[in-house]
Amino acid sequence: MTSILHKPVVLILLNIVFFSGTFLNSSHSQEQIEPPVAAKKPTALTMHDHVRMDEYFWLKERENQEVVDYLNAENAYMRQELAATEKLQQDLFEETKARIKQTDVSAPIPDRGYSYFTRTEEGKQYPIHCRRKDDDATAKEEILLDVNELAAGHEYCAVRGMTVSNNNNLLAYAVDFVGRRKYTLRIKNLGTGQLLADEIKDITGNIVWAEDNKTLFYTRQDPETLRSFQIFRHQLGSEPADDSIVFQEDDEEFSCFVSKSRSKKYILIGSRQTLSSEYRFISATAPHEQPTVIQPRERDHEYSVDHIGDHFYIRTNWKATNFRLMKTPVEQPEKSNWEEVIAHNQDIFLEDFDLFANYLVVNQRRDGLTRLKIILRNNQGEAHELDFGEPCYVARASVTPDPNTNWLRYSFSSLRTPPSTIEYNMKTRDKRIIKEQEVLGGFDKNNYLTKRLWAPAADGTKIPVSVVYHKSTPLDGSAPCLEYGYGSYGASMGAGFRSTLFNLLDRGFVYAIAHIRGGQEMGRLWYENGKLLKKKNTFSDFVDVGDFLIQEKIADANRLYARGGSAGGLLMGAVINLRPELYDGVIADVPFVDVVTTMLDDSIPLTTSEYDEWGNPNDLKYYNYMLSYSPYDNIRAADYPNLLVTTGLHDSQVQYWEPAKWVARLRATKTDDNLLLLKTNMDAGHGGASGRYDRYKETALRHAFLIHLAERNRQ
Repeated sequence: MTSILHKPVVLILLNIVFFSGTFLNSSHSQEQIEPPVAAKKPTALTMHDHVRMDEYFWLKERENQEVVDYLNAENAYMRQELAATEKLQQDLFEETKARIKQTDVSAPIPDRGYSYFTRTEEGKQYPIHCRRKDDDATAKEEILLDVNELAAGHEYCAVRGMTVSNNNNLLAYAVDFVGRRKYTLRIKNLGTGQLLADEIKDITGNIVWAEDNKTLFYTRQDPETLRSFQIFRHQLGSEPADDSIVFQEDDEEFSCFVSKSRSKKYILIGSRQTLSSEYRFISATAPHEQPTVIQPRERDHEYSVDHIGDHFYIRTNWKATNFRLMKTPVEQPEKSNWEEVIAHNQDIFLEDFDLFANYLVVNQRRDGLTRLKIILRNNQGEAHELDFGEPCYVARASVTPDPNTNWLRYSFSSLRTPPSTIEYNMKTRDKRIIKEQEVLGGFDKNNYLTKRLWAPAADGTKIPVSVVYHKSTPLDGSAPCLEYGYGSYGASMGAGFRSTLFNLLDRGFVYAIAHIRGGQEMGRLWYENGKLLKKKNTFSDFVDVGDFLIQEKIADANRLYARGGSAGGLLMGAVINLRPELYDGVIADVPFVDVVTTMLDDSIPLTTSEYDEWGNPNDLKYYNYMLSYSPYDNIRAADYPNLLVTTGLHDSQVQYWEPAKWVARLRATKTDDNLLLLKTNMDAGHGGASGRYDRYKETALRHAFLIHLAERNRQ
């Protein structure tokens, strides 16, 4: 239930025949489509002696032609209602293309004698993954995988898990042509360019090579729930049916995954759920060994593991709310042998760490912002932080394959500063920019201003807000403003660069990120106070930020807009029930809005693994609390904002029927004449379209919706 979905738009007239009395009255002309009306087929849902009537439960029938016809009818209606924005959408699409360098190359990543990079070509939807030998100045580019060729003939194409064998000769990757997160593993001989006969279907895309160049570890999901629950070992040339299970996660609340340590000496098998985790390891040079547990799982104990030298390094919340860093000898990995490296700090959240032969790099959050701290490993007293010089930004240590280097590679961007890949010498403190994203079309970051503000919540808590706007936009209460939020799973929303955002900023919009509780921007307690029986803090925080933006004259009171996706779509649904008059328009992408029904259905992907995020409604206490905020269950006869809702037919994280049911019930219940539009991508899943130009079109649709509303409501 994470991530944000983007949807494409093609403005054409469709001649669609609808079932009389189900979607449209057959007497209406095809030139002017009336709002689709889904048939009501009440289903009684009973739990704890409480009966809920769900008149749109039948929309779950994915193979039912009546369902498909209803979704198509909503798509046609959406196209009709936004037809007046067709030129605007095209202009926004062209502006986006003009701003983004279409033929470009990523920063090269050196690894085992090669530099790996990805490039794009103008007119092509997908990236081309390449490499070049480091020790040969005349070396030609080698194409590892041209995703454009792979995607030919498919409406959707997603590649995951690309990994090269230790001898540099073989590429393993996984591809999904549907968007349902069911991947097929293929292996390419990089010398000949030919695919090996090995083909493994229905995997997660999580792939790791052992060091022998002939053994692969991969993860399978449950065919019904899509929970990742099995780690398999495959020997090149053998039948996939003969692959052996290395680990199986039998607890339905846990999912498992496989990775390789920083040192490349160990295969790490992780198993985790919201509140607990557990790791095992296998020597990467002896891949047929049985895995050894590092620390058995315990309730409320989360930890992660990496390795360098003779020790495992462990980030843990054991007796440390904001986490601390420990180390332990490989031969004695249990918790009783852990030695503290970085102590717990109630004011600093330890987010991640990176290991080098001589240095330890820590990603930590203080006052809601990421800080990169460099520590000399053999002298804990010698440490320093990098200074990024902006009020709100995103910075993170990035891929540096060689742990023996003194050069740390990190990424940096802000709401106005394009992304850069930077190398920093941890010994000399010299800095060099490896790659800075070029933004075309006369872009000048000095035309934009950013602020970090603090909005008071109803309970007195201060909510951080990141704001960006064009310097010519007056903050006098006259500017339209888009407020964005998420607030779940402890996911911190970074104030990073989005080139498409300038389509709005250049038209006088202010953009504000509400860093509400449920994320971890302000530390672990920020998350704890926005989940389970404190989930409503997330919703009230967002509304309080909206009020603050108006009171501080950052936003026009009549032109405040909101956007969120997935669990952020739940946020949108809860907010418009809570304060429907506050927002002129709302975009809800792949929204998780039917909370109670979904969390009672353990056959749906992610349900059982998320009881500790939302609660288990089989428990009356959680049932009642969820029922009090579930957007679908709390629709009432009221005036709602203009709404654009997106979904994907093959979405495995938030099933398409949640937003479809939500829109159907809203349309039947609300008392206003505002826009209510549902856009279903019939060829994609949770992440939306896979091609970059299709994604530009999706964004153009969203922005045209907002600009259209703002112009219409200008005072």
